[in-house]
Amino acid sequence: MDELTRKTAREVVALLCRGEVTPVELIEAAAARIAAVEPAVNALPTLCLERARDRARALMARPPEERGPLAGLPLVVKDLDPVAGVRTTLGSPIYADSVPERSDIMVETLEARGGIVIGKSNTPEFGAGANTFNEVFGKTLNPWDTRKTCGGSSGGSAVALASGECWLATGSDLGGSLRTPASFCSVVGFRPSPGRVAEGPNPFPFNSLAVNGPMARTVGDAALMLDAMVGRHPEDPRSFDPPRQPFVAAVDEPTAPRRVAFSPDLGVMPVDPEVAAICARAAARFAETGAAVEQATPDFSGAGEAFQSLRAAGFVASFGALYETDRDRLKPEIVWNIEAGLALSATDIARAERLRGALFHRIAGFFRDHDLLLCPAAAVPPFDVEQRYVEAIGETRFDNYIDWLGVTYAVTLTSCPAISVPCGFTAEGLPVGLQIVGPPRGEAAVLSAAALFEARSGIAARLPIDPRAGS
Repeated sequence: MDELTRKTAREVVALLCRGEVTPVELIEAAAARIAAVEPAVNALPTLCLERARDRARALMARPPEERGPLAGLPLVVKDLDPVAGVRTTLGSPIYADSVPERSDIMVETLEARGGIVIGKSNTPEFGAGANTFNEVFGKTLNPWDTRKTCGGSSGGSAVALASGECWLATGSDLGGSLRTPASFCSVVGFRPSPGRVAEGPNPFPFNSLAVNGPMARTVGDAALMLDAMVGRHPEDPRSFDPPRQPFVAAVDEPTAPRRVAFSPDLGVMPVDPEVAAICARAAARFAETGAAVEQATPDFSGAGEAFQSLRAAGFVASFGALYETDRDRLKPEIVWNIEAGLALSATDIARAERLRGALFHRIAGFFRDHDLLLCPAAAVPPFDVEQRYVEAIGETRFDNYIDWLGVTYAVTLTSCPAISVPCGFTAEGLPVGLQIVGPPRGEAAVLSAAALFEARSGIAARLPIDPRAGS
């Protein structure tokens, strides 16, 4: 059982396709690992193993060619996304007992393509914040040092992967919720282009800031999962057709970039010096692939104002009704974000849209001269789990729970695909992730570059790990 949980998702799918292991055996292997490590990390507070076993048996009754590309591989879904018949809390006491009748489109797609959901991963309340804790299930702890946060908001998914509880996991990303926990847990988190992964149905189907995407222990596994997630769906107007070539092809036959830019901070905020140095050394390794590596930063001016305004307006749209009826049951950060949105004028929102539009055109121009943009995936290493968010970096202090995420939310505004790939460790042994950003809809280029780097770093071989108590 332990041998199975240590294999990559692609290795396990190959075993499934050859008939050397069954989906039920994989569920039992995952269940045993979850039982062993879950008390130390609290990543998967809700399991649905009987539902998974039923679906596995039904899948096994089909001919092998009809079992889909995932072929019966167990996976985990973030607790923001509904899974039919499974408790889905959104990390909120308001929805602590909610059991949806229908799954999210993304979940339906994964299950139709051979994925089997075994549990829900912990998340901050409504996914707000980059430290995974809530009033329903408590804190999720970083397996590299259980005194530390795993990041967020896809923290439970990142921890489940790093500690070997699953082979693949879903995540979502508005301000960095795929990339930050991936960086903090030394796994891969990929934010695809808006519309690449169909989702919903939801009341805001045209939202282009928040997306769903894959999390995995290796770049190849992330590509496998992305291939199983993508495609057009009639209930998601942003969605579009899958690429002609599967994304795993970009990993198996990677193309080296010609010219890449590295920025230590995107010019938007300070970055911890040790993190910046680790990422700079990682970026320099792209020269080994034949790429020209230079330090250059696109003009991200106005990104902070634009993101905070658009995020706040979105919080009013999404949670304004709850603010009216259940304000006392919302965590303070959500209340602050809603009230910031209520204070906006139409002029403020229009200015934010103009700033975002101008940023996009500058980024498009930047990618005419560069194949990729590299930068840290998080401005700091994992911090004390008892600290709600980063309040200061160096001499710069933050008066809210969002501003310290500038190196990821600035990229969100561009709609460019971005991945966090493990690139090193601090002197304290804490993970650091490199963010690789590609041109609009350039997922294949991002995956290709990430695979080339991963092969040179060797870090993926360290996973999964047994949770470690800090000292």
